[in-house]
Amino acid sequence: MPTRATSVRDEVQRLLRQQPFRPFVLNLENGDRLAVGHPENIAFDPEVPESEAGWGDFYVIRGAFRFFGTFDAVTSVALQDPRQSADES
Repeated sequence: MPTRATSVRDEVQRLLRQQPFRPFVLNLENGDRLAVGHPENIAFDPEVPESEAGWGDFYVIRGAFRFFGTFDAVTSVALQDPRQSADES
């Protein structure tokens, strides 16, 4: 059975491949929300096997905002409400 981190990572990869791209939000365990408004705003190595260190690491970059986290800390992924700006997340 896949872990939550595996499911989150798979969902993020699916959303990044979706055409046209639709902004999405990562909801974190601490209640924070990270808006990903463009596919280049999130980075992780899709080639790292799940068994290796760094597999669950990701970065979100938006303007001057920088966030480093792990998929383990993400509780859910949701499409961003089109009426909400990325700065509101």
